[in-house]
Order: sequence, then structure tokens, then C-alpha cells
Amino acid sequence: MKPAVTRATPAFVSHSEETGTDYVIYIDAPPAPGKGGTFPAVLVMDGDYLFDAAVEASRSLALAGRIPPTVTVGVGYGAGFGKPGNFRGRDYTPTASPDEPSSGGADRFLGYLCGSLWPELARRLPLREEGRVMAGHSLGSLLVLHALFQERPFFDLALASAPSIWWDNRSILGLIALLRGRQAGLRGRLYLGVGEDDSPSMTGDLALLERQLRDRPFEGLGLAVERFSGHDHYDVAPRTMAAGLATLLG
Repeated sequence: MKPAVTRATPAFVSHSEETGTDYVIYIDAPPAPGKGGTFPAVLVMDGDYLFDAAVEASRSLALAGRIPPTVTVGVGYGAGFGKPGNFRGRDYTPTASPDEPSSGGADRFLGYLCGSLWPELARRLPLREEGRVMAGHSLGSLLVLHALFQERPFFDLALASAPSIWWDNRSILGLIALLRGRQAGLRGRLYLGVGEDDSPSMTGDLALLERQLRDRPFEGLGLAVERFSGHDHYDVAPRTMAAGLATLLG
């Protein structure tokens, strides 16, 4: 079962010069803070589908006092998985694979998120500049991992739900190893979550990443890993969104 399309109304459509694509942007923001106040923000990939779960998680956690009031931003396409206009196979993949002819565009997409979309959001909302959160599920989490494992990551808080580490023969593990070979430290925090009833490939690959980061840790990088009993690839996202935001922003 695939997640339902969001019930939210888009806040605006954002054109990216970096990718040549229009993105549908959804926003949930708390009431305006006091003078000079700012909010943390979480950018959610696959916003057409995951925005509602992220909003429910952030609102509930803030109401319970477990995280501060938080702006939730969904970045979507206005088109379903596999439909024309949905470019997740291009935007979320750090390396090109023959299985997806347009793949390997993650760096261009990150250039848009950091260089174009974030400044536009900051013009509209009082956003905190430190502790920027990126969240995703499945292929969106592959992008989250790529965004974090940069020399100086713009998004230094990463919520990776059931990440598609399998992509291109697990090339993300090699990219992380190359970065670790160049530098010993990385300031940030990573939350990894997966359902125990996900496929053996997904759970096994996450264990490979966890082991790699434990064996050769980055100084300054916090790591939290959770596995949810009774949940699979398709129903775990609300759990990982809530647990991940509590871990990263609590």
C-alpha cells in the first residue's frame, strides 16, 4: 500500500533554475513567534505524500513540549510516483544507474534546495539558520544521506526513514567512505529508522551503514538507530517521522 496523497493545499510553486523543474511547496507554520524569535524547519522530500505525516508528528511533539514549534515544508512534484512530472528518480539519486536513465541529479537538486528554496523560505518565515533538518523516506532518504555526508553539510540534521541504500550497488556507502577518508569530523546528527518487517535488503543495508559508521565514526556526528516491530516499508513512515524529529529537535 502506498501512502495517501497529502490533503494540504500548496503554499506556492517554486521554479528551479538548477533542475529546470517546478516544485510544489507545502508549508505548515506555527503562529508567529515573539520579536526576534525563529523556528527550526524540516524539509520533507516526497512532500506530495509525506507532508501530512510530518505535520502530524511535528505538531504533536510540539504540543507535548518535546520539540519547539517547528515549520514543516514539503517539497513535492504535484505528480504521483512514476508519473510524468515526478522526477524523484533524478533528483534523489547521487549516482547514475542504467536502471534509471535520468538518474544522478542529486547535486543539482541540493543546489536548488540550499541556494534557491531555502532563501525563499527564509524570506517568508522566521527560520532558524542552525540545525536545518532534512527528512525523507525510501529513495528520499537516499538524498537525505547524500545531503548530510558533505564536507560542510547545509542540512546538518538528517532523518532517514528506510533509506534506499541499495541504489546503484550501494554507491552511497562508497561515497561516505570517500568522505571519511578525506576528513575525520562531521558536525551533525543522523537518525536512521526502519520497520523490522521491511525487506531483508532494506534492513540488511541499513545494518551495513550502521556498522560502517560505528567502525569508522565521524567525530562530531551523532547517530541514532531505531527498528520498529510490526511495521514494514509502507506503514513505518509516521513512526520514523515522529521518533526522528523527537531525536533531532528534542
